Amino acid sequence: MTVADMNRLEQAARISMGEFQDCEASSAPLAPAPYAVPHLVVLALAAVIVLAVLFH
Repeated sequence: MTVADMNRLEQAARISMGEFQDCEASSAPLAPAPYAVPHLVVLALAAVIVLAVLFH
């Protein structure tokens, strides 16, 4: 396979992926993953531990 063939394949792939992504762009975007939830749980547990230590 020559470099020119590889360039044509790459260009064709980009064009077809561009069309695929255009179809996806019209659909509703997905909600972001809730990365803050585990952090809030850890923070709440730490607060409970601190309060328990303070009251004992």
